[in-house]
Amino acid sequence: MAAIDRAKVRREFGQAVNMTAGEIEEWLATGQSRSVGFKRDGASESVGHASGRRIVDLLGKKVAELSDDDYAHMRKVVGYVHRHLAQRPENIYTSRWRYSLMNWGHDPAKE
Repeated sequence: MAAIDRAKVRREFGQAVNMTAGEIEEWLATGQSRSVGFKRDGASESVGHASGRRIVDLLGKKVAELSDDDYAHMRKVVGYVHRHLAQRPENIYTSRWRYSLMNWGHDPAKE
């Protein structure tokens, strides 16, 4: 991935993820966080919950430490957040929609 592309991915990731690592960790420890999202066959954790743990890790890395795989996950996060923001329900505050987005590091109530 070219340097310019990496800068764009980091910028878009920074815009999509509006929660701090601490906020995400605190959220991931809740029952609401664990109650939403798609679980692969036999998995005990949803894809979004696992992504949230990965996002916390990414937020703790320096730019020079980010791998191609990290950038790929950052792009996945940006895509997920953008797709799901387009599906905004009437009541966002206690919706599964919001809970799922928060697993991916975006709290729509902060907008």
